[in-house]
Amino acid sequence: MEKRLSAGEATGIETAVPRGPHPYRAFAIRIALGAAIIGFLLWHFDARSAIHSVARERPMFFVAAIAIYVASLVLSAYRWKLLAAMLNLRGPATEFIRYYFVGVFTNLFVPGLIAGDATRGFYLGRRHHKMGEAIASAIADRGYGLLALFWFAAANSVLLNRGTLPPKVINPTLAIGALTFAGYLASPLIARLIYLTPRPIRRTLGIIAPYLNRPIAVVPAIALSVVLQASLAIGQYVLALGIGLHVPLADFMLIVPIANVFAAMPITFNGLGVRETAYLILFGMAGLSRDDAIALGLLWFATTMLGGLTGAIAFVTTPVPSGPREADGA
Repeated sequence: MEKRLSAGEATGIETAVPRGPHPYRAFAIRIALGAAIIGFLLWHFDARSAIHSVARERPMFFVAAIAIYVASLVLSAYRWKLLAAMLNLRGPATEFIRYYFVGVFTNLFVPGLIAGDATRGFYLGRRHHKMGEAIASAIADRGYGLLALFWFAAANSVLLNRGTLPPKVINPTLAIGALTFAGYLASPLIARLIYLTPRPIRRTLGIIAPYLNRPIAVVPAIALSVVLQASLAIGQYVLALGIGLHVPLADFMLIVPIANVFAAMPITFNGLGVRETAYLILFGMAGLSRDDAIALGLLWFATTMLGGLTGAIAFVTTPVPSGPREADGA
């Protein structure tokens, strides 16, 4: 009979999350690269015009966009709660929201691609004394969020594109969506193959095996992720209204997910520079001026940074949960 490993057994994680070498060096490189891209765009396309576009943003719309972004973080925390429940990690929604916002705040200042995910997983694992399962739930939350992004972008490329974007943009988006959907359908087979791999690989990949074995069970989390992606597009549509732009909402539903696919790549800090370049190209195809496209990207970056700073409240007021030894009074 096939033996199934728990998330904790599969990873061997008990009390700490391993860190990669030289995190601050990689962090500095990503910030420098993002700043260099922004600097090049502003230099090449006239910084004064782009800054003037940013200055046109009306405060009420900017605050509304931040509120939409913060609301999306709350929904993300609930998605994480759904996925954690699959590993018998259950708690009140407020607990997951607090830990999620701690992770968001951590991501703003701590080097590393998954610093925030590791932090919230660590808090949850210490709270319930199930470190492996908690880290697995955080990884699954990130992974299924990306799957929903790919599928949302691909679906909108079919449903909403009316000649706005050319095939050279649409075809790769559809290919990524199709490949990831095929991988999702094949996830039970992939899970079975994990147990045939050498022990070191099995310990690494086994962390997500419980999710791969139950693809139908993650559908509610994926559906919620689609709602989240739509809310992010709406938030940026609100920013555009604040500048005085008149771009159809359908164009944002089409372009923003595709731009976010590129911005999700761990090239620069929080997608800085990559997102603005994608906006410059994609919104340019939709008829938006280069200055307004760059300004929109910068405004959204500011929105996510300020929205992430709201996590400072959770970071300050949420104590690090006790580990097993402290809980036992050792």
